Amino acid sequence: MEEEIRQNYSEEEKLKVFHDEFMPHINSMYNFAYRLTFDEDDANDLVQDTYLKAFRFIESFEKGTNAKAWLFRILKNSFINDYRKKSKEPAKIDYQEVETYYNSDEVDRQITPDLRVETLQDMIGDEISNALNALDVDFRTVIILSDLEGFKYEEMAKILDIPIGTVRSRLHRARNLLKEKLSEYAKQMGYKNS
Repeated sequence: MEEEIRQNYSEEEKLKVFHDEFMPHINSMYNFAYRLTFDEDDANDLVQDTYLKAFRFIESFEKGTNAKAWLFRILKNSFINDYRKKSKEPAKIDYQEVETYYNSDEVDRQITPDLRVETLQDMIGDEISNALNALDVDFRTVIILSDLEGFKYEEMAKILDIPIGTVRSRLHRARNLLKEKLSEYAKQMGYKNS
């Protein structure tokens, strides 16, 4: 088991580490969070929660190590904990919100299609995004970490808290699942099966 190293940072040093080491990764963190949650608000909440935890436990971050991997691990753990918590609680309905909607003028209004959304739905990236999003969260996560974020196997093993062999086999399986999901689309686009 890894022994946790604790740094003794002054308040000024904490802010410097946070700004210099953590903040440059906020866009990557949001992209990862969005790919896990499929919801902008949930992704923003997850990133905010991650950065709050990072600051709260900044003494356990060893300066000069991979801050991005450290943050990704916090985000992944927060997502899993939140996912488990939500899966155990029953679905909640805000009846006040439903009643307010049905008593408003909005209920009779025709929804005008957003042409930008319709146009974007036909773009090439949608098929790949849909196939990626259809993967189980464990497989989706390794694809994101490896192929989109560029983490090495060792870094992924630390982030996911699994052995390197498991990372390799899970990534291999995830890529094969993605390949299966995209094979029909590739044929339609004129690519040959090899």
